Amino acid sequence: MHFGEKIRQLREEKELLQRQLAASLEIDTPMYSKIERGERKAKREQVLALAQLLNANEDELLTIWLSDKIIENVGNETAALAALKHAEQELKKKSK
Repeated sequence: MHFGEKIRQLREEKELLQRQLAASLEIDTPMYSKIERGERKAKREQVLALAQLLNANEDELLTIWLSDKIIENVGNETAALAALKHAEQELKKKSK
């Protein structure tokens, strides 16, 4: 599931309108709509705000948001999966 799909699902579950969330994020409704449709990328601080506004798990939303960013950058590369595995190993080294 992409980030836009997830926030749309959460918004609909909470029975909120796009314009309500847009106002809380201090953006216009068309821009928020583009985020839900995947035509525009949310900023990190918007992801965090949406997690709070939608009573959603912050880590889950950040994970989906980051995943979309990764796919956008390397999705067409033939070595994408190998690169992701290598990146995973490097991140594990850094976290020790």
